[in-house]
Amino acid sequence: MFGKSKKILALDIGSSEIKALEVQDTGAGIALTGFASAKIGNQNETIYAIKEIIKKVNFKVKRCVTAVSGRSVIVRYVTMAQMPLEDLRQAIRFEADKYIPFDVDEVVMDTQILEDNVGDAGSPEMKVLLVAVRKSLIEEHLALLADAGLQPHIIDVDAFALGNAFEVRARGQGGLAPEKVVALIDIGSNKTNINILKGGVSYFTREVYLAGNDFTEAVSRKFNLDTQEAERLKCDPGGQATEVEEAILPTLDDLGNEIQLSFDYFENQFDRVVEEVYISGGSARLPGLQRAFEGAFEKSVVFWNPLEGVEIKGNVDARVVSQYAGQLAVGVGLASRVRRW
Repeated sequence: MFGKSKKILALDIGSSEIKALEVQDTGAGIALTGFASAKIGNQNETIYAIKEIIKKVNFKVKRCVTAVSGRSVIVRYVTMAQMPLEDLRQAIRFEADKYIPFDVDEVVMDTQILEDNVGDAGSPEMKVLLVAVRKSLIEEHLALLADAGLQPHIIDVDAFALGNAFEVRARGQGGLAPEKVVALIDIGSNKTNINILKGGVSYFTREVYLAGNDFTEAVSRKFNLDTQEAERLKCDPGGQATEVEEAILPTLDDLGNEIQLSFDYFENQFDRVVEEVYISGGSARLPGLQRAFEGAFEKSVVFWNPLEGVEIKGNVDARVVSQYAGQLAVGVGLASRVRRW
C-alpha cells in the first residue's frame, strides 16, 4: 500500500517516560528515521508530553502503533478441544468467563492457536493464546492519540511488542531456532515484563509490579534521600556503587524470585526448560543485577540491544539513541509492525 517509503510512529507510553520512534520499511528491514523522548511525572502529563515530542522533532507521520499494559490487560494460555480457528473465535467467547475477571461484553478479545494436535489421539486438543483488554482502556488510549493528532492503526500489548523486538534482532542473526526457549525480561519504572518464547512464539507472559521505582525507594531509605536524589544516585552511583548494590539487593532478590516462579510455571506447563535469559529496560544495568539474577536462575543473563537489527538513518543522533538502546525494546517491537502492512 505504501511501498518501500511507508513509515509509522511507534509510541511507547510508559509510566515515567514516553519514547517515540519514527521508522521506515526499507524492504530488507526497518530503519529508524526519527527519535524523541519525554519524561512525565504522572499520567495527567501524558498528552502534553506526546504533543511536545511531536512538536520538538516535527514528526510528519501520523500513523501510529502503540501498546497497552496493566491490570486491564489479561493474557491466558489455555487448552481447548481441537477446532478450526474460525470456530475457535466463536467458542472462546463462551469459554472466556472461566479465564478473565471481566464480563465478556466489557472487553475486546483475540485468540491464536499456539500448538495443534496435543493430547491423546482419541481426544485431540490444542494450546491457545487468549488476550482480553477492557474496552474502557482501549477507548482511553484511542482518545489520547486522537487528541495528539495521531491516527492509531494498531494497539498491541507491551509483552508481545517485547517479543517482536527480539525477533527483529534475531532476524539479523539468521532467525530464531524453532525449538529454542528464551526468556525476555524488561525492567521498567513500575513493572517488569516477562515473555517466554519458543522459537518466535510467546508461550508465557506476566507483569510483575517490582521494578525501577522500588529500587529507587530502597536507595532513598538507605541514604535518607528524596526520590529525585535517590534516582540520580541509583543511575550513577559513582564511588558508592557497593553501597547502592547493598541497598537494592533485597528488592533484586524479590524480583528474581518472582521471575523464577514464572520460569517454574512455564516449565511445568510445557515440559520445556528456559535456556537463556535476556534483560532490557531502563533499570536493567543496576549494580549487582546480573550477579543476583545469574545466582537466582543458575543461567547466564545477557543484556541485549534492541537496536541491533535496526538501521539508523537521516538526522537521528546515533549517540543519543545508543544511550537509550536498552530502553527501546517495546518501541522497536511496535516499530516492527511497519513491515506487516
